[in-house]
Amino acid sequence: MDLSTMLVALLALPLAATLLMAVLPARSVSHTAYELIHTLSIVGVLILSMILVVSEFTSGETITALGMWFRLDSLSSVFVTLIGVIGVLVGVFSVPYIQHDIEAGNMQPQQVKNYYAFFSLFVFTMLLAATSNNIIMMWICIEATTLATVFLVGCYETKLALEAAWKYVIVCTAGVAFGLYGTLLIYANAAAVMSDNTQAAFWTSIVPIASQLDPVVVTIAFTFIVVGFGTKAGLFPMHTWLPDAHSEAPSPVSALLSGVLLKCAVLVIIRFYVLAVASIGTTYPRTILLTLGILSICVAAFAVYTQDDLKRKLAYHSCENIGIVVLCLGFGGPLGIAAALLHSIFHGLTKALLFCVSGNILMKYGTRDLRKVTGVIKVAPITGTLMAVGFFALAGFPPFAMFTSEITAFLAGIQADCLAIIIALAIALTIVVCACAHVVGCSVLGKTPEGMEKKDMPFMALVPEVILAACILWFGVAMPQPLMTGINNATGIVMQEDVDAFDTGSLLSGVSDLIQAN
Repeated sequence: MDLSTMLVALLALPLAATLLMAVLPARSVSHTAYELIHTLSIVGVLILSMILVVSEFTSGETITALGMWFRLDSLSSVFVTLIGVIGVLVGVFSVPYIQHDIEAGNMQPQQVKNYYAFFSLFVFTMLLAATSNNIIMMWICIEATTLATVFLVGCYETKLALEAAWKYVIVCTAGVAFGLYGTLLIYANAAAVMSDNTQAAFWTSIVPIASQLDPVVVTIAFTFIVVGFGTKAGLFPMHTWLPDAHSEAPSPVSALLSGVLLKCAVLVIIRFYVLAVASIGTTYPRTILLTLGILSICVAAFAVYTQDDLKRKLAYHSCENIGIVVLCLGFGGPLGIAAALLHSIFHGLTKALLFCVSGNILMKYGTRDLRKVTGVIKVAPITGTLMAVGFFALAGFPPFAMFTSEITAFLAGIQADCLAIIIALAIALTIVVCACAHVVGCSVLGKTPEGMEKKDMPFMALVPEVILAACILWFGVAMPQPLMTGINNATGIVMQEDVDAFDTGSLLSGVSDLIQAN
């Protein structure tokens, strides 16, 4: 099987799993059958994505499929890696989590079938969004992720879950409509410029003629793009759907929403950022990204501190960290772009871990209220340890991976001469550190509730979490060379420069060495 065929297979596998589960009757087929199809699908996605990404990173050659419709370059490889790795780990965690819901009577056979079918559909739509080369297809894929996940958000069919699902679909659909306006403006302008307007929908065809696009049209279009896809990414002030959807969805779905989906929306913004910079220069795109980025960070930091609901607290952390990603894009330069990509990866892994741990907490304590969740390390030692690791990593403490990306963000901000924004960022992150330390001090190390049995989660629930924690630590103390090479190549695509013109890998290696030395 050649690489192009393999890329098609990567997209087809989760779709086939969805269709297979959709035709199976819910009541007469055991949930074990759905678990088996689900597991085969996510493992297959991991294997295929890793083969394709490793091939792309090592050879540096873009993989295409179905003509120009789908392509896997270094930039999309970063996000396909996230989908493959987090998808399989969260998918494995889903099995004991849903089994617990079945035993507790929270899920009926039809809901179990729907959960696994829509989980695969969710993975399929994210892979489409990450690998699409057609800008209109990118919008369709992001909209499709909303339709796939709205049923997952409301799958418990409680009043709060259904309200969260409705809010999610209405806010995101309305927001992403702005993304459609921006997309169509770019398409129409490109079609007017190109001699062959049948190519005007393909990103790789627009990039070479981006400097010929109308600057006024591109300015308006990029504003619509940031507002539209920024809504899906959870940027302030379009983030209102995020706390409700993340808190009411099953914990594995929350992990995928926060760990991967928000980054897919950021990837689309990055694709249009490349076009905008080529057309109108860096000043306007950087200004709008810096403004939304720092506002998201500051507002979310205070919300994180005041929340007592574990999953809502993690949801506001998502808003804060997407703000950091966008802020790094706004800083610009090779280091800023590299910091944005690194933070997307490291935050994705960290948040996947913590949402899975929140699933452990729900199974153990039956509540998300942190005032009632105390002494986790005493009643569930492994879960407590993972919870502490996750919150220390989220706070940006060394030696965990997010420390590296946040330090890189500060260096990028200094290089960009954005001192006021750096000071605001430092204050906001200090508040976040206090919030994370409070959770560890009170919930992980607090007094054990009376009558609580000392017993940890099932083995199958803990294994994915331990792997995620190991990755967070590994990437923090010794960033793998293939990852740095991939980030360097992806940065070259965003900068539209030859990767040999700068060496982000050396800069990141210097940051990593500095961290290890301290």
